[in-house]
Amino acid sequence: MKEARKTKRKKRERLGNRLALVGITFVVLSMAVVVNMRSASLRERDFEYQMKEESLRNQLAQEEQRAARLEEERVYVQTKQYIEKVAKEKLGLVNPDEILLKPTQ
Repeated sequence: MKEARKTKRKKRERLGNRLALVGITFVVLSMAVVVNMRSASLRERDFEYQMKEESLRNQLAQEEQRAARLEEERVYVQTKQYIEKVAKEKLGLVNPDEILLKPTQ
């Protein structure tokens, strides 16, 4: 009778061990699925950030070019050549040694 109890106890222990192993396996697989889903969403977000970073780099390059053009224009506006051009075009002024010819209609 003692042997029957021992075999029943061993069967219960084996069944308990198997159930514990199945439970642990289920938990590990569940965690693996969750980690995989999170990593996929993180990869997607990383890709979005990379695209946004590239877009911002392009905008920065464009703004730097625009700033360079504006600086060139600022320097040009301060030259004598520009002042003469504006005086002739907008104010109709001429240099003393220039002859103004007007077309007849």
